[in-house]
Amino acid sequence: MGSPVLNVKDLHTSFKTDDGNVNVVNGVDFQVHPGEVLGIVGESGCGKSVTSLSVMGLVPSSIGNVSGRIEFNGENLIKASEKRMREIRGNHIAMIFQEPMTSLNPVFTIGNQMVEALNIHRRWPKKKANAYAVDMLKKVGLARAELLMNEYPHQLSGGMRQRVMIAMAMICEPTLLIADEPTTALDVTIQAQILDLMKSLNRDTNTAIMMITHDLGVVADMCQRIVVMYAGKIVEEADLNTIFKQPKHPYTIGLIQSVPDMREKKPRLYSIPGNVPKPGSIQTGCQFAPRCEHAFDRCRSETPSLLELSTGQKVRCWLYEKGEEGTVYDKTATIRS
Repeated sequence: MGSPVLNVKDLHTSFKTDDGNVNVVNGVDFQVHPGEVLGIVGESGCGKSVTSLSVMGLVPSSIGNVSGRIEFNGENLIKASEKRMREIRGNHIAMIFQEPMTSLNPVFTIGNQMVEALNIHRRWPKKKANAYAVDMLKKVGLARAELLMNEYPHQLSGGMRQRVMIAMAMICEPTLLIADEPTTALDVTIQAQILDLMKSLNRDTNTAIMMITHDLGVVADMCQRIVVMYAGKIVEEADLNTIFKQPKHPYTIGLIQSVPDMREKKPRLYSIPGNVPKPGSIQTGCQFAPRCEHAFDRCRSETPSLLELSTGQKVRCWLYEKGEEGTVYDKTATIRS
């Protein structure tokens, strides 16, 4: 697939609290290749959004600390100055934030916010920047784009605001687009339109996309490769078909089982027992052990490493220790039956 656009190695992100530093992202490794759509999935509180903010350099040093390596086209962004990060954000790496109403500035018009990136990174004259911004609004399917340039965020619907966010993110044709729950709070029809729009942008511009979501339906529709996160760690990584057809980690299996199947009638939808642990609350052992029906003594006393299996997928679970892969899979397969 060539050299990765983004190469994250041993990423640790912690936040300062009254009780000391608390790790929210703990030793994460993944890559995003040119033109690829990588899905990062997991429940709320597993560290997905903090990972994306770390990549963007948006974790303030006053409240948090980021360590490891975040290589963008070979450059380690963790060592980059704030001036350099401002050159990269919006121009080479762009982000669609989770809630467009709070991400858009309510006191500036859509036009002002659209041309800001062009003014900063391209230094185009006002007339040229405005014309290009109108074209981008049209590309994302917004009618009366010229009039929208003079309107404020509160005058737009949720779906229109999300399209504006996508247009703003794509206006400088970034190499990498980070989409943090881009379809949250949108109705199903608008969700489908937004996803189709992102797929066409990925196809037409070869922009790599890092899709952060808890919705496995979105993952199945958009992504080629999946990273499953739990409690600040990657617990499984594989291509799309492998994740859905042969999930290995009990957490991944539970997530897939939680998705309703229209072909089956069940009296009750499956849910993984318990909740994601509070960051820093489990110091030893597997973070998922308290919720896992296959946990044994070693799971509670030793932290498993991310193992690469013969199938090519990676899994963080003592059940798949070298030499036991086939036997243990028969056990975990019962979860999906």
